[in-house]
Amino acid sequence: MKNYDLGTEKIGQLVRHFSVPCVISMLVAALYNIVDQIFIGWSEAGAFGNAATNIVYPFTVLALGLSLLVGDGAAANFSLEWGRNNKDRSDKSVGNGFLLLVIFSILLCLIGFIFKSQILKIFGANPEEKTCYDFAVQYFTVICSGLPFYMIGQGMNASIRADGSPKYAMACTLAGAIANLILDPLFIFAFNMGVKGAAIATVIGQALTFVMSISYLFRAKNFKISRKSVHLETSIHSRIISIGMASLIVQLSIVVIIAVNNNLLSKYGYETFASTGVAFGSVIPLAVVGIVMKVFGIVVSIVIGISLGGQPIIGFNMGAGNVERVNETISTITKIVLSVGSLFFLIFELAPDFVISLFGKNNSPEYTEYARLCVRIFLSGIILTCFIKSAAIMLQSLGKSGKSTLLALLRDVIIFVPSSIILALLSHNIVTMLWASLVSDVVAFIVAVIFVRIETKKTIKK
Repeated sequence: MKNYDLGTEKIGQLVRHFSVPCVISMLVAALYNIVDQIFIGWSEAGAFGNAATNIVYPFTVLALGLSLLVGDGAAANFSLEWGRNNKDRSDKSVGNGFLLLVIFSILLCLIGFIFKSQILKIFGANPEEKTCYDFAVQYFTVICSGLPFYMIGQGMNASIRADGSPKYAMACTLAGAIANLILDPLFIFAFNMGVKGAAIATVIGQALTFVMSISYLFRAKNFKISRKSVHLETSIHSRIISIGMASLIVQLSIVVIIAVNNNLLSKYGYETFASTGVAFGSVIPLAVVGIVMKVFGIVVSIVIGISLGGQPIIGFNMGAGNVERVNETISTITKIVLSVGSLFFLIFELAPDFVISLFGKNNSPEYTEYARLCVRIFLSGIILTCFIKSAAIMLQSLGKSGKSTLLALLRDVIIFVPSSIILALLSHNIVTMLWASLVSDVVAFIVAVIFVRIETKKTIKK
């Protein structure tokens, strides 16, 4: 914001300035786990290792959800208070957010170590599948130890962006991802550490992001971290949590989806047969759905990055009363998001084998068949998904945390989870249950359109 005026600069230029670095940051963050799966898929661990990382993945998503709850909430409130020219409360928004991140990360780390076996079981781990289970334990133990680095680094990223330094925020995440990308093959193949090595590489990358994010706090442009600003104030941290709740719900919904899916896949995988006459079993669907969910996460990260890039613009202009600029920003973001969704829809429907091939070779015919079906069916509503995710963030930026939270819950929990369970119970088929994704997309899309129209009309009247 040193070189850009949020109240007068062209919206398209502002969106590009803030969204591009934000997209890269979100995309790189999402690549942490997908990079692990790619290298693991090409290692001796193969599908067993990928199934194991899928079991651990929802726990890391939970950690990300808590960091975004605080980070996005603090950043959004900072922008609103700054737009109102309230320096004291804008400082406290960032300071309170930082302290909450420290508290939440330490608590989740402790919970992870104390309830390790129970957590893995909830997310679909089966001790009888010994190879897969052992890999899951190895990966979880290392990842859990690095949670404070991961959560604080990711959470502070939003405040750095909101402070007018989206490129530095991008650099923080990018540095960690590059470190992970370099260290993954080193630990997995050169040091022969396999799945455990992938986890160690991930934590080292997260630690690098953490160090860079913390160093920014001492040279921020528009906020100051002090003893006064980090002192927890009820009105501030309540507002942070309220605004950031939608971001948590988005991530929690992914946790719920994976937990439910993993258990259904493990149960009905042995009752569903490929065209070869062989049952898919549990390891194949767990590995495949884990990969597809990561790919899905990549698309969602791009969309959320675009939408979060518009958050400071929307928040500032809402606080300053610039209604026309608020609606123009929403319109611009929506057009970009729908274009992104259309591009990925074509890739998933026309080239599913290309997506699958990124995660290893020499897979069984059953693995390839289920992967192809999973990509085409589960991701068939990706255009609608993109709008839904973006709408939730835009509603959050407008301070409509209730509608934002409801929308996030509707698509991923209220509709999708029951649909998956019903289809699985009725069909006993892990292919049929994949259609639950499209059902939830259609219903949530309709509601998202209604919510956005209502709020933009209210803004115009004001």
